[in-house]
Amino acid sequence: MTSPFVRRRRLATELRTLREQSGMTADDLAARIYRSRMTVSKLENARCRPDLRDIVKILKVLGVTGERFDALFKIACDAADRGWWDSYGDAMGPRQRMYADLESGAATIREYNQFTIPGTLQSPEFIRLMIELAQREGAVDFIPERLLEARLRRQEHALGPEGPRYEAIIDEVVIRRPTASPQVMLGQIRSLIDTATRHPRATVLILPVNADFTGRLLPKSAFSLYTFPDPADPPMAVVDTVSTDIVHTEHGELMRYNQRYEHLRQAALSGAATIGLLTDEADRLETMIGSS
Repeated sequence: MTSPFVRRRRLATELRTLREQSGMTADDLAARIYRSRMTVSKLENARCRPDLRDIVKILKVLGVTGERFDALFKIACDAADRGWWDSYGDAMGPRQRMYADLESGAATIREYNQFTIPGTLQSPEFIRLMIELAQREGAVDFIPERLLEARLRRQEHALGPEGPRYEAIIDEVVIRRPTASPQVMLGQIRSLIDTATRHPRATVLILPVNADFTGRLLPKSAFSLYTFPDPADPPMAVVDTVSTDIVHTEHGELMRYNQRYEHLRQAALSGAATIGLLTDEADRLETMIGSS
């Protein structure tokens, strides 16, 4: 399916551009369609699922007809669509819903993480650990068991035969630094090896700690890059912070994150070397567990 999140952002840009070209203010447009200024603002900033009746009224007021009307109405229908993640409501948390939405329509996903295993690659035991750690920090905006279920469903799509081409670069520190029990970490590393060797559309690469980044800047945060089948849907960079995700579609920002990613990829181990490193670490953990 087409990502409703992506289409809402595209619709927002189109509506705002049309209104500004017509010389109307947001207040003028709101009055003409008998809605509040807040409604217009939310539509033009992609902060709500569009009501198709409102979209028809707006397009008529702005004088949009013919093929242009049909094209924008199609975008609005896609933007108003619902995906499997909507059945979870708030149970999986807003951040997970956004990622599920983006993944549903992506052609390619590339991501880098220097802090933890990317969600798409986490084993069920590792997901449970992340949920427990989040709960220890205080109130959470999800239901633990439902989040686990939803995260696994995300993986089923992202790594499935109809999913996007997926590539992840993980810092070696994530593999070496103990952040979970040896048993959980061993299961996680075996899961990474399985994904890297069994899924033809997925690539897992390790950025070694001794990678030479002289003269280059390392990213300050984990981030993901998305492209979509329709060239008119803008590519996106999503930056993962402690409390929110920042979405970039501006050309300059996208170029910066794409350049950083290419630098990371050039410094990362090959696929075969990555499997070798992961296998060595799994063997080490297995020996540690056996001797304890």
